Amino acid sequence: MKVLSLKNKRLLYGFLFYEGRVIMKNKLITVIIFFGLLVFSLIFVGCESKGSNKGFENDIIPTNRQDLVMAIGSEPDSGFDPVTGWGRYGSPLFQSTLVSTDSNMDIIMDLGTDYDISDDGKIWTFQIRNDAYFTDGEKVTAEDVVFTFESAKESGSIVDLTNMERITQIDETKMEFTLIKPDSSFIYTIAATGIVPKHAYGLNYGQDPIGSGPFMLVQWDKGQQIIMEANENYYGNVPEMKKITILFMEEDTALAAAKAGQLDVAITNANLAHQEIKDMKLIEVESIDNRGLTLPYRMDEGKTDNNGSKIGNDVTADIAIRRALSYGIDRETLVEHVLNGYGRPAYTEADGMPWSNDDAIVEHSLEKAIDILEDAGWIDSDHDGVREKNGEKAQFNVLYNASDSVRQALANAVSLQAEELGIKITVEGTSWDVIETRMFSEAVLMGWGAQSPMETYLLYHSDNMGNDYYNPEYFSNKKVDEYIDKAMSSLSFDESIEYWKKVQWDGETGVATQGESPWIWLVNLEHLYYIKEGLDIGTQKIHPHGHAWPLLANLKEWKWN
Repeated sequence: MKVLSLKNKRLLYGFLFYEGRVIMKNKLITVIIFFGLLVFSLIFVGCESKGSNKGFENDIIPTNRQDLVMAIGSEPDSGFDPVTGWGRYGSPLFQSTLVSTDSNMDIIMDLGTDYDISDDGKIWTFQIRNDAYFTDGEKVTAEDVVFTFESAKESGSIVDLTNMERITQIDETKMEFTLIKPDSSFIYTIAATGIVPKHAYGLNYGQDPIGSGPFMLVQWDKGQQIIMEANENYYGNVPEMKKITILFMEEDTALAAAKAGQLDVAITNANLAHQEIKDMKLIEVESIDNRGLTLPYRMDEGKTDNNGSKIGNDVTADIAIRRALSYGIDRETLVEHVLNGYGRPAYTEADGMPWSNDDAIVEHSLEKAIDILEDAGWIDSDHDGVREKNGEKAQFNVLYNASDSVRQALANAVSLQAEELGIKITVEGTSWDVIETRMFSEAVLMGWGAQSPMETYLLYHSDNMGNDYYNPEYFSNKKVDEYIDKAMSSLSFDESIEYWKKVQWDGETGVATQGESPWIWLVNLEHLYYIKEGLDIGTQKIHPHGHAWPLLANLKEWKWN
């Protein structure tokens, strides 16, 4: 994380980026939002005046505060239920987890005090502390842990517990996970799963959660804000921030509120981050919130999936096309001009994580890309600017979610660069519903970035071919499968890292550019926030996919200086 100088950088592809933004849905919403801001401003300034004769209008930055007002992104529509996925990207905040990760992504104990793994790697035994209580006063026990994981497995949500055969309570503070097969990455699944109370869990739990975490939700005004307070009975260090208000605003509106002195933290994006805001600084947080292209790996043999969706693409199935694009796309240019400099090139799904492989990093080379194409027989024989081979033109579609301006800009920029290689890419913005029916035969601009190597398994193992968004290209490689299986069956995470890295590139094969290249990873976004001077947000761990809530993973450490 670093503080940036606020330079007004010129956006080469600005017309691709900015025109795709939706600033306001309609005039009524605009009126409502700004009326709300006005009322909030009056109330906030009024509250400040009770304790001081000076406010923001007198250029005084408040000290000794124990509250926060933030606008950090979209509202979690499904609520705050870890059983259905809350907390997967960041921290559950209101619930405790058995283990957590520190700023270096090392595993640390949380609700759990110790754990042990059997020699065959299938049985994980956890001990939890006996001084943890839910915010309704009930003690946290092993029964609650068992209930949480059993419920999550049955939910069929994004909490992937398919490898958990069962979980059994041993006594009040001890439980035992039994896995179907060894899985060294299981510890990261545990780290992302908040514990819910069996006695107070129901259909509406996500709307009014009870937990044992450092904070508790006290108010949720749908579509407007949530208010949370410090849990004074938290077993760890009680947070210094006693009251946190999170307003749900579009980034443009949040910027206006920040300029008016109404926010302590405001989410922003690369197109807005050049602006100066009095008494605030711009913070850039490194992330693995990546964007890349999936390229269908199989030939079009007339096959379809169970839903009738076409599988395969004769152009992208040619490894020369995939490799040439990966070498020929100038990622630095994408970062500088599409992301306005706020990002870094991406070469894997996990750049910067302990299991990423630096050997997957390749130098941009237009000359090498063209040589790869011509050596493979892709020649522009009719001089129309598009190469062909055996009567097949080097052209294909790239789909992106039409509501995402960054993906739109990246897709258009990649299309322009591909023209230099003699490859024609037609860009199309559409809905995820449409993309789901076409992603097995057409390229898609997607985004991933998890704080767990389980994502590598989901993206590349042949078990997941055609499994939702995970492996839509139907990629399959026996050696890659072998490395993933060895990594997951390792008896320690440290032992597994060698195999995770070989998934990317082992010197002969892998999923990197030099290997099979089923993905062309493009960029890692930097997460951008305006932060009030004097607010200490601690040391941020590398952020996962999802620009907003990951910032709060260490909220219990925040303080005003």
